[in-house]
Amino acid sequence: MPKLGAEPIRRAALVKATIETVGEAGSLEVTVAQIARRAGMSSALAHHYFGSKEQIFLAAMRSILTLYGAEVRGALSTATTAESRLRAIVSGSFAPGSFRRETISAWLNFYVLAQTLPEAYRLLRVYQRRLRSNLRHELRPLVGARAEAVARGLGALIDGVYIRAALADGAPDRAYALKIVTEYLDRELEVRE
Repeated sequence: MPKLGAEPIRRAALVKATIETVGEAGSLEVTVAQIARRAGMSSALAHHYFGSKEQIFLAAMRSILTLYGAEVRGALSTATTAESRLRAIVSGSFAPGSFRRETISAWLNFYVLAQTLPEAYRLLRVYQRRLRSNLRHELRPLVGARAEAVARGLGALIDGVYIRAALADGAPDRAYALKIVTEYLDRELEVRE
């Protein structure tokens, strides 16, 4: 007889194991058996909870996006001006929970998955639109009509820094990543209307 309340714990363990396994492999070429083994359960149980490898990947992607959103909201919690909120969004994008080797690798691989899986594409589009909208909202009082262009540039740069970090040797350098994006932001804010 299954333990009552075990399903959420097992689902969370499978999601964590998916992120770690994909991050370690550096690709989506992992099996449900590998993920399940890392989570300490059978592949049959993993299939029971998620139905397919793609659904496990999507659950992991949702988990990463949820953590990312929480970290950005946490960074925003003390910001009071448009510029401090803008900097909090940028800083939150490189928060320690999201800017880890396995999470960065998983992000990169989810971009690949989004090319073939419509639901993954939809999740990434939601993330991209929300990021751009939040950046644009805070940029309007600071750069006026250039807000859309600067928001697109910041979003592209944030994603690009993640891609570079995924392909770099060694541990991700959060401070350096943040410095690259902040320098761009500083230059754009100097050209106020």
